[in-house]
Amino acid sequence: MSKTNLIVFGTRPEAIKMAPLVQKFLKNKNFETKVCVTAQHREMLDQVLDFFEITPDFDLDLMRPNQNLYSLTATIIENMKSVLEEVNPDYVYVHGDTTTSMAVGIAAFYSGAKICHVEAGLRTFDRQYPFPEEFNRQLTGKIADYHFSPTELSKKNLLVENTKEENILVTGNTVIDALLYGIEKVNAKNFKDEEIENLKLLLNFQKKIILVTGHRRENHGDGLINICAALKTIAQNNPEVDIIYPVHLNPNVKGPVNELLSGIENIHLVAPLAYPAFIWLMEKSYLIITDSGGIQEEAPSLGKPVLVTRTTTERPEAVEEGTVILVGIDSNRIIEETDKLLNNIEYYNGMSMLHNPYGDGKATERIIKFIEAL
Repeated sequence: MSKTNLIVFGTRPEAIKMAPLVQKFLKNKNFETKVCVTAQHREMLDQVLDFFEITPDFDLDLMRPNQNLYSLTATIIENMKSVLEEVNPDYVYVHGDTTTSMAVGIAAFYSGAKICHVEAGLRTFDRQYPFPEEFNRQLTGKIADYHFSPTELSKKNLLVENTKEENILVTGNTVIDALLYGIEKVNAKNFKDEEIENLKLLLNFQKKIILVTGHRRENHGDGLINICAALKTIAQNNPEVDIIYPVHLNPNVKGPVNELLSGIENIHLVAPLAYPAFIWLMEKSYLIITDSGGIQEEAPSLGKPVLVTRTTTERPEAVEEGTVILVGIDSNRIIEETDKLLNNIEYYNGMSMLHNPYGDGKATERIIKFIEAL
C-alpha cells in the first residue's frame, strides 16, 4: 500500500530547494505525493514553479500587503487544517526556517502526520539572529520526526539538542540538486529567457562581473549604507569591473541603494531576477557579495568565491572550507577582500577551486531512500 506525502512550501528559496524532491517523489510509485503552497511569496514563487514545471494541488494564496508575523502564522495554521484533513498524509515535508515551515509543522503535528524537516539543524544559537529564522528552525526541529541535515555539523547541532540519531540523515543540500538541474536547463540551446537576453545587452562580459545581493533586515540602516559605500569605492577604483545588483523590493533596501549607487557607470541596479536568470548570472560572475544563505551553498558548486556581508552565519561549513569569507558590514573589509580577489589570482583560485561542503546533487535520492526504508 502506497504512502501519502504532502510537501508544503511558501517562499521562493523553499520552492527551489523542494523542487527536486517534488519532481522525484511524483515519479515514485511507492508514494502518492501532493504539493501545497502557502504563497508567502507570490510572484517570485510562481516563477520557480513554472521553471521546475510544478503544479500545486493546493494554493492557499496567503500573501497580503503589509503582512505581519502574527497574522501570517495564525493564517497558515488555520488554512492548513482543511488541507491536512483532505489529504490525510503519512508524511508532511517542510523546509528550512521560514514562517511557513514553522506554522505548517505545528499544523501537521496537530493532524498526527509524521513531520520531515529538509535542511534541518542549521543554527546560530542566537534566537534573535537572524530574526525570525533562527527561532523558526529551532521550533521546527523540536516538532519534526525526521531530520534531513545538509552537513555533519548540522547533524551535530541536532544531537546537542537531544534529537535521536536514528532520526537524522546527512544528505547534502537539495539546493545543489536544484542548481545542477537549473544550470543544465538554462544553458540548453533551445532555452529562451527574456531576462537573460537583457543581461547580455546590459553587461560587458569581457569585464569581471561582481554580483551583489542584499536583503536581510539586520543590515537595514547603517549596515546597508556601509555596504553601498564599499561598492561605490570598488566601482570607482576598478573601472574594468561591472557590478550588478538586483535590488530587493523592500523599501528599506530599495531606497538607500538607489540613493547611494544610482548614476555610477559600472554599477547596474536592476529589478530582482527570476531563478533562471539569477543562476545563469551566478555562473557568469567572477565573485559574489551577498548576505543570502542559499548563495553561500550554491556559489561554491560553480567555483565562485563569496563575500558574506554578515557578522555570523548558520552555514559555518563554507567559512571553514574557505569557499566564503565573512566580511560583515565593515566597508574597509569588503573593499580589501574584493581587491584581493580581483588582483591576486592565486588567492582567487584558492577559493574558487575548493570542495563544496554542501553536497554532490544527490540529496533528494538519499531522502527518498530513507523514507522508503521506513
